[in-house]
Amino acid sequence: MVSVILLGAGNVASHLFEAFYNAENISVTQWYNRSLKKLSSYKNKVEITDDLNNLKAANIYILAVSDDAIAELSKQLPLKDQFVVHTSGSVNVYDLDKKHKRGVFYPLQTFSKDTSMDFANVPICIETINKSDYHILKELALNLGSPLKKVNSEQRRVLHLAAVFVNNFTNQLYRIGHEITESQGAEFDLLKPLILETAKKVQDISPYMAQTGPAKRNDKKTIKKHLNSLESLHHQDIYNLLTSSIQQTHGRKKL
Repeated sequence: MVSVILLGAGNVASHLFEAFYNAENISVTQWYNRSLKKLSSYKNKVEITDDLNNLKAANIYILAVSDDAIAELSKQLPLKDQFVVHTSGSVNVYDLDKKHKRGVFYPLQTFSKDTSMDFANVPICIETINKSDYHILKELALNLGSPLKKVNSEQRRVLHLAAVFVNNFTNQLYRIGHEITESQGAEFDLLKPLILETAKKVQDISPYMAQTGPAKRNDKKTIKKHLNSLESLHHQDIYNLLTSSIQQTHGRKKL
């Protein structure tokens, strides 16, 4: 049985708690957050606290907090030689205070508050400073049913950067598509099968081979019509930037 103490109450922490709580060989000993209000709905499932000095003993202390808070929180922990890990994609493992045994348990997935998550679809990127600590993070991931990968801080940083492009930026493009359809009384829902097919396609072929559309074909008349149809200068700028990027990738002349 792996005992865990969670610190933080954001989306990642909440999803991790549910996954840990439902796993057979993981015990959530305690859950800390500086505001107990955010944890109040869980108080019948786990002991909650807002006092770092009341932290109990556990195999792993998981800092599931914002990137900017990791270093400072790790310094504040009244612990020494305990195994402390963070869940960030971009923060170096050495940013954790050196009084701890240090590691990273990075779930490479997007987490939203009101959506469920099957951790069988959440790759866990693992990093430890001491080789002897690796097995406990491996055991934690396997108990969640998650695929796992040993990575270093630089590899994790690159993965996180790429994740911003394929997830955060892509979602913003969905939002723009939603704005465009709403403004003209069209149904955004009609685009959902296209969104799914695009994501499905890159499971089997490279994004380069999957590219289609007017920019790749260099359909100048269609591109011009699209730009003329966009009422927002901001949307026009994004359209031009992405069109230019696709044309450069596929050897087309720029507009």
